[in-house]
Amino acid sequence: MARSEVDFFLSRAAYHKTQRTNSRRPRPLEGKVVMNAFFEDSTRTRTSFEIAAKLLGAELVNLTASGSSLSKGETLLDTVRNLESMGLSALVVRHSASGAPHLIARYLKCSVINAGDGTHEHPSQALLDVFTLLERFSSLEGKTVVMVGDILHSRVARSNMHCLKLMGAKVILCGPPTLIPVGVESPQCEITYNFAEALTRADAVMMLRIQLERQTESLFPSAREYARLYGLNSARAATLKSDAVILHPGPINRGVEIASEVADSRHSVILDQVANGVAVRMAILEACI
Repeated sequence: MARSEVDFFLSRAAYHKTQRTNSRRPRPLEGKVVMNAFFEDSTRTRTSFEIAAKLLGAELVNLTASGSSLSKGETLLDTVRNLESMGLSALVVRHSASGAPHLIARYLKCSVINAGDGTHEHPSQALLDVFTLLERFSSLEGKTVVMVGDILHSRVARSNMHCLKLMGAKVILCGPPTLIPVGVESPQCEITYNFAEALTRADAVMMLRIQLERQTESLFPSAREYARLYGLNSARAATLKSDAVILHPGPINRGVEIASEVADSRHSVILDQVANGVAVRMAILEACI
């Protein structure tokens, strides 16, 4: 995605956010049908796409793997081809296989929107994270964003690395050496294992969940040891700049990657991220359909 495309989505998201309370807001997707095809569990992403579609006037249908013919042996491509034949305008896909939405898009004529694929990408999350940061900072040029935790398995981290660098931010990746991918360093992306030092430079800190469901081996001693070394507690949060913000894509494991008092502190914009997800996904649906 190019910087001009990011700017476009952010601009439309800002417009839709201002229109949320307008009873006469435009409904450009009136008569369109959007399907949420979530083959992995989700709360925030699935619900915000659903609300976004309905606010735009579209009809919304939810599909889960457990209630579909996939459980009877039907292939993913056969499933989505059958769904498209019912008159879909857009298919919002979350899947455990990296590249699944891209594969589906090659065979369908309707819009296919990636709502998270394996350990690959989560584009709408990156857009809403940048949107949230820009509500606090007029520009991300020269700002430092520290991403902490399970970088290796995080699709959120991958999409944010790309998007934040497009916006001119410097990214610092921090976590156990076993959870940092090889070859991601660049002039705009630094790797460090010194969490305390990284926090002193942060304009924003993005805490990431340990994704145990994607790990095939133990990559750190224990949750308790991880929290001791890389958890954002009150003492560490106290070293942040006065205007620094804390983000988390959710779901939060309180007491592991972040303490409850920090997640709910004045630095936290976690609930702002959730709220902004609706406006950003409205912009995405509007543009794709």
